[in-house]
Amino acid sequence: MLDFTIRYLQVLNTKLAGLNLTNILDPDEFYHKQILDSINPYLESELFQKSVKETGLVVDVGFGGGFPILPLAKLLPDVQFVGVESKRKKVDAVKLIASDLGINNVKLIHSRLEHFQFDKKCVITFKAVGTIGDYLPIIHHTSGAKVFFYKGPNFEELEGKMIEKLKSSWKLVENKEIKVPGTQQRFLVAFSSQNVPRGTSKILVKLSENL
Repeated sequence: MLDFTIRYLQVLNTKLAGLNLTNILDPDEFYHKQILDSINPYLESELFQKSVKETGLVVDVGFGGGFPILPLAKLLPDVQFVGVESKRKKVDAVKLIASDLGINNVKLIHSRLEHFQFDKKCVITFKAVGTIGDYLPIIHHTSGAKVFFYKGPNFEELEGKMIEKLKSSWKLVENKEIKVPGTQQRFLVAFSSQNVPRGTSKILVKLSENL
């Protein structure tokens, strides 16, 4: 992944210079805080690994500058990845990065989460986005869902009450500390849907139609 890191930074510093996809541009810091921070949750969690192997499909929501979707896709070339991002400029930029890095197992979609339907069994990931309480309630699925959040320190103190309110719909199935050198304390927090699959009249994009 060290060569991958260097090539990733080259694209950010040349073709995408000025777009500000990340403020972490020091090679060593970028490697730890963006690349390792994206793949270590998978490497350290048996549940994450099992879930990905069972479905062969990962949907990363709010991928921003390409994290964790591109490092994970590099690590797992036989897994299909779909990215959902509400900002068109970021979608176009990460498409360029994926193309330049030769990553072919990724499809990137411009959509908002609340307009997206998970109508196929998959693993859903969120990294460096809002609170768990903001996102779990607006996930529309028809075949059940398993959702993994990458979280920083003190997330339980900040989000514990919101998680408790969601327990009738979502079951907490993992809360695992992840070690990433050079970063703050990290956690992988996973939920499994418990209730009847839910849909919405606002659906504009279906996962099955974008594979």
